[in-house]
Amino acid sequence: MNFNGPELARNGANHTALSPVSILKHVERVHPELPAQIHGSIRRNWGEVAERCKRLASALAARGVGKGDTVALIAPNIPEALECALAIPMLGAVLNANNTRLDADTIAYILEHGEAKVLLVDTELSDLARDAIEKSGRDLLVVDIEDPEGPGGTRIGALTYDALLAEGDPGFAYTLPDDEWDSLALNYTSGTTGRPKGVVYSHRGAWMNAVNNVVTWEMPHYPVYLWTLPLFHCNGWCFPWTITLLAGTHVFLRAPRADAIYDAFADHGVTHLCGAPIIMSMIAGAETKRDFPQKIKMMTAAAPPPASVIGKMEAMGISVTHVYGLTEVYGPAVVCAEKPDWSDRPVAEQAELKARQGVAYELEEDVLVLDPESGQPVPWDGDTLGEIVFRGNIVMKGYLKAPDETAKAFRDGWFWSGDLAVQHPDGYIEIRDRSKDIIISGGENISSIEVEKALYSHPAVNMVAVVAMPDEKWGEVPCAFIELSGEATEQELLDHAKARLAGFQRPKKIIFGELPKTSTGKIRKNELRDLVRQTG
Repeated sequence: MNFNGPELARNGANHTALSPVSILKHVERVHPELPAQIHGSIRRNWGEVAERCKRLASALAARGVGKGDTVALIAPNIPEALECALAIPMLGAVLNANNTRLDADTIAYILEHGEAKVLLVDTELSDLARDAIEKSGRDLLVVDIEDPEGPGGTRIGALTYDALLAEGDPGFAYTLPDDEWDSLALNYTSGTTGRPKGVVYSHRGAWMNAVNNVVTWEMPHYPVYLWTLPLFHCNGWCFPWTITLLAGTHVFLRAPRADAIYDAFADHGVTHLCGAPIIMSMIAGAETKRDFPQKIKMMTAAAPPPASVIGKMEAMGISVTHVYGLTEVYGPAVVCAEKPDWSDRPVAEQAELKARQGVAYELEEDVLVLDPESGQPVPWDGDTLGEIVFRGNIVMKGYLKAPDETAKAFRDGWFWSGDLAVQHPDGYIEIRDRSKDIIISGGENISSIEVEKALYSHPAVNMVAVVAMPDEKWGEVPCAFIELSGEATEQELLDHAKARLAGFQRPKKIIFGELPKTSTGKIRKNELRDLVRQTG
């Protein structure tokens, strides 16, 4: 039997490209009256947002932006950032949403390396943008975003965002990409150890992860989603398209603050949010809280959340889902999927289980822990260390203009993450460290995460980071940097660690103070490593 004959060929009726571009058309047609954006005093429904997106795409097209052109953005979490995520792919153009906390030199490199043709910038960040443009040497169309909820700032562009929209056609007819493998977004890695790498996303991958968020998080229609996760971070983990797909409401915060988060919970009925553990600590540790009647789901990534913080969140009615991923896999692609019987276990045990990274997203083909030398899976014993690898549709196309780096990352048909982990007998992955963060003391491998977990169990510890400190005898030993939320001395914390860690694992020094963090809440361990090398 020939099931591949010409009468069964792919055609326009039975095959279209998978792309987030199709999502807005559906919600505009079915739910134009439903709320789409809440930002301070701003309220827009989906019909209005769809019109703004079509105007934006049309106006950029009239100014020469087309397939393969890069459109850069420097903006906080505001409605215009969402509209860029929805509109720029309509043209086959590539969205380059930039980290607003980068310095001008790095932004300049990104504009030059990504060959940006247009830059949209919030006026609060105009000084940064002006310096970056000058250093990049690029001739850009610059568009000023004047957010009425922002602090203002100097205009540096040829026109404003609103003026650009006025040029556009609200009836602009856009189409799906010719090929779902076409590039949709360009995101740069943090660049903490050198120049950032340009990670390229496809329409297919973005659509896959947008839908995967629905499945993995069991999301209903019409969620009310609070933007505490930066929209520039892995395109907001693909949630711009997920929430739009579900005809949900996007609630924006230019910067996360505990009071504003609680106001959103109480006043807007927020049902979902994402963020790093620092956001969880901000919510759990707020001095002033407001009551809210609804149950809330929070998705968290970055460092494994302390079990104590997860427990506090759950007690408040905020259910925590722990996920894990990287820029190269569209944000999270591994989830600590909660099993039905976990709810019957003690709260402390539940929190420990939820602190693991977990298993592959349903639409990611596979995630394993492999021995980096042999390329074979490690035993599922919760003890043998290996490197986390990914395979499937939620993996980047590759690094822009970096064929050697791309080939290295895609060795043996897997994407190699650089994260070291064990795999438990139930198949759940648990990160033990980044390969560069393992501390080798007297020939013993020490997981900085294991040491951090022990210190996090002290009630006075708010945040902790453990790095290697040079040592004449052992080569290197653990050094802990700690932010306190209560009272504790160095000796008290050392005694606390002594009861929970082997001798070689215990920190030999504790340094108190605020920890340096990225805009997405990750602790900058590279800065801490530099500090201990300089000071001993």
